[in-house]
Amino acid sequence: MALLLSLLCTLCLVGQVLGQDMPYEEYMAQIQACPKECRCPPNFPRAVYCDNKALKSIPKIPTHTWYLYLQNNLIEVLSADALRNATQLRWLNLNRNKISSEGVEEGVLSTMSHLAHLYMDDNLLSSVPSPLPASLEHLLLSRNRISKIPAGVFIGLDKLNLLDLQGNKLMDEHVTEVSLKGLNNLVQINLAKNQLSSMPLGLPPTTTQLFLDGNNIEKIPAGYFKSLPKVAFLRLNHNKLGSSGVPKNVFNVSSILDLQLSHNQLTEVPLIPSGLEHLHLDHNNIKSVSGAICPVAVDTLDDSINESVPRLRYLRLDGNDIKPPIPRDVILCFRLLRSIVI
Repeated sequence: MALLLSLLCTLCLVGQVLGQDMPYEEYMAQIQACPKECRCPPNFPRAVYCDNKALKSIPKIPTHTWYLYLQNNLIEVLSADALRNATQLRWLNLNRNKISSEGVEEGVLSTMSHLAHLYMDDNLLSSVPSPLPASLEHLLLSRNRISKIPAGVFIGLDKLNLLDLQGNKLMDEHVTEVSLKGLNNLVQINLAKNQLSSMPLGLPPTTTQLFLDGNNIEKIPAGYFKSLPKVAFLRLNHNKLGSSGVPKNVFNVSSILDLQLSHNQLTEVPLIPSGLEHLHLDHNNIKSVSGAICPVAVDTLDDSINESVPRLRYLRLDGNDIKPPIPRDVILCFRLLRSIVI
């Protein structure tokens, strides 16, 4: 009976492996080469789990590994030798280690021609790693010590659509058209909690999500968003924006759906586009709100709900000096509102 159960288990595993299009010979080689410090689940043979092991160095990784988890260790060096055979990697998680820019060995990443996801949050990097593989889609480098983006580091990365650089030491001179060149298909960029004092230049027109919370930005240049025709989610919470630093029509961009300006120094509600759905203005210095904020003339609206009706559904105004009730004109304008926080 025991022999029969063993045979059935083996057949079951082989079936799962074949279901993942992994030849049995590769499967056996992968399982046998699993580092002793790591875990290689037989039912997920392309993954190697070496996380939370207090490792100080990367063990030699088997050839057929696609997913490598090395987070929460004490690794200081991203070793080319240990990863020499891991040329099939798609996913590499190195979050929460002690890797410095000097510890990223020359060419270690560029040889990974299939790598799509690279996670290096919470390390000791002082610069964006270079060179990077052209296959990269997501690059997460938050909460490091990055103060440099090497010129040309993103050239050739046409698949990169998410770049997370929040919680670093980037200043205005580090985020330029030159340093961002090559981000031709970027969708989301996170530059929150850096040391920016002005809006970043050189962002690609494909940018849909722009996160700039927790910087020192005081003003937005007129027409800034004309070069960002797809921006839909814009976060500028916890900056130093006053109403004098926000040009009258700067947010009048039809693509913007979610606008967050909480914890700034605004004294009045900025003009918003008709298609905006969520507006966060809490914790500013706004004293009143009137029908003047309506993106269309209130007297042109009838009782029906049609395409001309502003789409605002959520409005947050708490933490200001505004006293209820909300004026009738505001309610008539934003008749799709489901929640007002005041």
